[in-house]
Formats: sequence, C-alpha cells, structure tokens
Amino acid sequence: MVNYLDELNGSQRKAVETIDGPSLVIAGAGSGKTRVLTYRIAHLIKKGAKPGSILALTFTNKAAKEMKERIAKIVGANVARYLWMGTFHSIFARILRTEAEIIGFPSNFTIYDSADSKSLIKTIIKDFQLDDKTYKPNVVSGRISSAKNSLILPVAYQNNAQVREYDMSIRMPRIGEIYKEYDKRCLLAGAMDFDDLLLRTNILFRDHKEVLQKYQQRFDYLLVDEYQDTNFAQYLIIKNLAASHHNICVVGDDAQSIYSFRGARIENILNFQKDYPKHQIFKLEQNYRSTQTIVNAANSVIAKNKRQIPKRVFSERDQGNLIKVMEAITDNEEGYLVANEITETRMRKHYMFEDYAILYRTNAQSRIFEEALRKRNIPYKIYGGLSFYQRKEIKDLLSYFRLIINPKDNEALKRIINYPARGIGATTLTKLEQAALAVGTSVFDIVLQSGTENHAGLNKGTLTKIQQFAATINQFAEKNQFADAYEMATEVATQTGLMKDLYNDKTPEGLSRFENIQELLNGIQEFTINAREEGLPNSLGNYMEDVALLTDQDSEKDEDRDKVTLMTVHSAKGLEFKNVFIVGLEENLFPSNNFGNNMSPEAYEEERRLFYVAITRAEENAYISYARQRYRWGKLDFCNPSRFIEDLDNQYLDLPEESNEIRFDEPLNRTQSKFGAQPNAGIQNRRPIRSDQPGLNQKLVKLREAKKEANTADGDDPRDIQAGMNVEHQRFGKGKVLQIEGSFPNLKATVFFKNTGQKQLLLKFAKLKIVR
Repeated sequence: MVNYLDELNGSQRKAVETIDGPSLVIAGAGSGKTRVLTYRIAHLIKKGAKPGSILALTFTNKAAKEMKERIAKIVGANVARYLWMGTFHSIFARILRTEAEIIGFPSNFTIYDSADSKSLIKTIIKDFQLDDKTYKPNVVSGRISSAKNSLILPVAYQNNAQVREYDMSIRMPRIGEIYKEYDKRCLLAGAMDFDDLLLRTNILFRDHKEVLQKYQQRFDYLLVDEYQDTNFAQYLIIKNLAASHHNICVVGDDAQSIYSFRGARIENILNFQKDYPKHQIFKLEQNYRSTQTIVNAANSVIAKNKRQIPKRVFSERDQGNLIKVMEAITDNEEGYLVANEITETRMRKHYMFEDYAILYRTNAQSRIFEEALRKRNIPYKIYGGLSFYQRKEIKDLLSYFRLIINPKDNEALKRIINYPARGIGATTLTKLEQAALAVGTSVFDIVLQSGTENHAGLNKGTLTKIQQFAATINQFAEKNQFADAYEMATEVATQTGLMKDLYNDKTPEGLSRFENIQELLNGIQEFTINAREEGLPNSLGNYMEDVALLTDQDSEKDEDRDKVTLMTVHSAKGLEFKNVFIVGLEENLFPSNNFGNNMSPEAYEEERRLFYVAITRAEENAYISYARQRYRWGKLDFCNPSRFIEDLDNQYLDLPEESNEIRFDEPLNRTQSKFGAQPNAGIQNRRPIRSDQPGLNQKLVKLREAKKEANTADGDDPRDIQAGMNVEHQRFGKGKVLQIEGSFPNLKATVFFKNTGQKQLLLKFAKLKIVR
C-alpha cells in the first residue's frame, strides 16, 4: 500500500506532520491545500488522536463531504464517521441543539432561512405601521445580519450612536426597534436564523464558561479551512475553542480574501501570528494548476498589495503562452472578440467548450457575452446565477414591454399589475382573472371595462387603482406608435417607478438589480442605433421580436452537455479551467466603482486580490479584455483600461498588435496618491517587453485616440465615400466599402468590418470616416 505521506511535496509534508501547537498554512493558488488539510487529519488519527476529538470547519458541505471521503480511504469509514467535520453553521447548530435550553431555546429550535427571516421582518414592519417602500425588508434584513455577525445585540445596536446616525442617514431610524422585536419573536417562536447560529454560540460560550470548557476539552485538535474568509463571530468562536490547548491549524491564502462584503475579515489571517506567538508557519508555494507564465503574472499583480503575508508562488509546469490582452472598440465588440477567440482556439487546439470560462466583475456584464455566444451557436451556462434575461428585474421590465405591445398578454399583466406596488393585491387579481374567464376575454379588457361595468365586483378604491394602471399602459401604447425602442424603454423604466424602486434598495443585491436594468437599457440603445444605421425598423416591437428569438432557451435536458461557463469572479473562487477570459478590465468596472470617489486603499487591495483570483483560475491560457467605449445609461462612454493591467509584469503579456499610442489615461495617475506608484509614461512599443530592459518595467495599455478627438468625430461627407475605400466606424472599427447603393441623401453602403463582419449602413447616420 502506498504511504499517503509520499504523495506530498516537502512543504506539504511538513505541514501535515507537525500536529502540535498553532500552525498557519499559507496555501497559494493551486497548491493542494485540500490535500494537506485532509492528510493532516488522517495523520492525526494515525498518530493516535481520537476522531471524536478532532473538529474540522469548512465553508461548504461539499468540501466537508469530499474531505471526509478522502480521509475514510486512508483510515477507514468506520473511523472517519466519528470526526466532527462540517460547515461552521452545521457544527454550531449541533452544539446548540445540545445546549440550547441554557440560553432559553428549545433543543428542537427551528432554523429560519433567508425567506423566513424576511417574511417575519415584513410582518414587523407592517405591525409597526411603517412604509415598506422606505423600510425595505432586504435592507433591514442586511443591517440586522451585519449586526449579528459583528456580535452586536439589539440593546447595543440601539445604544450605538454611530449605528443610529447611519440608520438616520438612510431614512430608517427605527431599524433598532425592528431588530429588537425580531429577536423577541424569534425567541417566542423557538427559532434561530443562520446568523443566530454564530451569535448564539458566542453568547453560550461567553455566559457559560463551564460549557466552553466542556468543548475545549472535547476538541483536542481544531482545523479551519479558508481562514481568510472568516468573519468576527467565527473568529471569536475559533479563538475560544483553541484557548486551552492551542492545537489549532488554519489553512488559507490572504491573497484570496475577497468576501469583505459578507463580513469576512482579512485581519483574521494576517493577525494569526500575533494571536498565537508560538505558531509555526508553512507556505505551500508550488502551484500545480497553472503554467509558469500565469503564475508569474499573478505574482506580479499581488505584489502591489501592502497588506499581505509574503510568499513566492511558483510553477514547474510548462512556460505556457503569454496572457493575451484584447482591446475592443465597444463592449459589444468585446463579446464578439471573446466568442471568436473561443471558436478559433477550439478548432486549432481541439478544446471542449467546457474548457472555457468567461469571468466578469458584475452579473450585468453577462448580457454582452450571452448574445455573442448565441450568435456563434456556442453553448453556455450561467454559473451561480440566472441567465441575464431570466433575472426577475429584467423579466419585470420586459413584461411591461410585452403588455404595451400586446394588451391580451395575461401573464405579463399578472407579473406587473402590482409591481412596483400600487395596492392591487392577489385577491383583486384573482377576481379579475375569474371575471375574464367568465366573459371570455383578456384580463386587461376587464380592467378597461371597469369604468362602465364592474364584472369583478371590486370596491371603488380598487377600481380607481386598476383604472389608473390601465390608463398608464394605454398612454405607453399610444406613445409606442411613434417612439423608438430606447425612448420607449427608458420612459417605461422611469415612469412606472421601477427604476426608483430598485435604486432605493441599497443592498448589494439591490445594486446588482439596478445595474442589470441599466445594462438592459444599454442593449436596447445599441439595438436602436444599429437598426437606424442599417435602415431597419427600431421600434420596441422589433426589439422584443429580436430579443425573444435571442433568448429562446434550448430545450435540451442534458445539463452536463459541453458548455462554456459564464460567472462572476467571486463565484469562480475554488474552480479552475483550461482557458479563462477575464473581461471588462476597465477603471470603475474592475476595480469596481461601488464606493465612488471614497474608495479606500484597503478596498482597492481587495479588488486586486479579486483580479489575482481571476488569473489563477486559468490552467493553460488566460485572456484579458477591455473596451474603449461602453454603454452607460444609453450613452456611449469612453473607458480607461484598468490599473490592474498596469500591475501585470509586461513580459508576461501579449499586447494588441496595432496602435497609434500606448499609454494610461489620466485617471490612472491617481494611483500615485493612493499607493505611491509612479504614473506610466507613454511608450511607442507594441510587443511584450523583457524585464531586463531598463526603465520599461511598467505595463502597457493603449488608447488609439484621444477622447475629445473621438467624441467630436462627425464622419466624412457621405458623397465622398466610394466602393473600395477603407473606412472607420466609431463602434465597428475599420472596414472596407464593398458597394454603394441609392442616391443622396439616402445612400446605403455595404461595408465589411474586420471585427464584426459585413453590415449595410445608411451613410447619413453611420458617420463613416475615410481612412487615408
């Protein structure tokens, strides 16, 4: 039988064999941390530790299950079954079941999920006679959750001046009262939410020292996975449990700490050496996943962070290809370039579709790539989220469009008749549906007839509300006869109050939904402009026909079918792919601009860690793309390449081939004041630069035209454009005129563009510039 220790490299083996005292295992990306944690537990048992005295904490049930199965293969299933191994919440729920009565809960307490919690919060808001448009349940729930993870109880919450001041600033001064009532009702119902499982365990250990001592004595060895992702509540429980014997081993990577928005504190892993002065540190620095080029490039990025535990990750795999940097004229072209690269490399290298992943900073970015992949018949799946057009907020707005175009669309009406809230409840809707069935007409017809015939038997107040709704839809339908798709869509999004409703939700989920609506409007604006330039109808009806065909879901039921994966970088942590596209590398997108101009150096460092995570998902090839122009609120804005491209060592990059100028624009110079870095100088060289070239160790990114110059380009006189000429379009780039048809002013050109293929354009709208 093969000795399991022989499967480990030198650093891994030391981390496994050193079983006593505090151990910090810094595990670089792809360095085999799961194997080390698994084998360390097996080694403890081989050395005589009782399985029931080992507590191993993970963040996912899947990780715990896989580790337990691996351990069982070494020590036997009958032995492994006695391990205390699981997620933080499952382990602490198990402890609380045993000790619950001490803190006033029954042992069979209910665990509320997020839906249960929000439902109770909604009830309390209603009972307090508060406006749920001001006291949004999502926001209130988020505030209570954050308080619990910081171990702030209701009384302390209400007595904290800083907390009260913040609640006042968001116009919700009574959150403290809601929290207190929520806590009271959970206790009366014998229920705990997920955050309570951490909070109540801390209270149990704080107020009942004999219980804490009981578990300190039970667990001789404590192991924690992904320690960089722990919050304050988890940190304190771990510290208390390890306080008597100090046999604690934590495994993690400070360079992959990316969940501060969930309460994770990078300080927990950075300060481990202070918490346990007699610690030993083990650094797993050999990356088994990625090529040398990818690993070295990732090292060059993360080196810019000041708050970190120094390490030098290396790879002994092949040198590998340079990281290809792709510049697109627009975000739409970015999608085309990525889809084209997938098609070409798949044919040349015989990759499967599942060997590709597209990683983006925000969910809203998926639309561009979904459309590009569909047009190339490339199958894909959205990981950790819905397809763009299946997201609730998108379906809500599209339902308005559907009803405006076809008032007989009952499903669309049912979806939006009371969204945003207008006091038309489920009972009223049921009556309307029953009346429509009885008369044999659509629900909207019943609504229209309510002014003269009350088929549904509604009271006067309700009749007024549904008549106002009908009037709104009719006004939209009337305007829709004359407006283009973007005009119409913008008016519907704003006049219905849908945009305002999403804007007022300041939770991360609310922000994401608001961004998704913005992205949908961007797509409609692009459709409108393209249709006008090509001389095609650009009404809302034409857009809906276009998008209906585009989003017609494949009916194939085989979920394991070969597909490209699309996901946010946050969702990609822990995964790996042969080919990874990191898209949208622009200032204010990645790094994100969620903090506006008040973004702290610490926030930038977390964004850089997020970029590091993205690069290290790639096994063989990594790609970086950015757009020079991106639609924001229907306007084509100019973008600057992300400062994170500048952070990459240039010797690992394959930069775009053609350029007039290579430079970072002025926003990147702000880096100097935040991090002490020198701004990049303009350099007239396109090819990757070796690190031994003096003075050229800064990164290169290009902008082909100055902003003002591009923004004021009106195009040449359509009468001067002839077949055979080379031309340039603001969004489609450079192309060649194949044919001119018609007479001025309605001249139409057939143009073949290098990056987007053949298009027919009306010259009076297209604003083509002749390339001389």
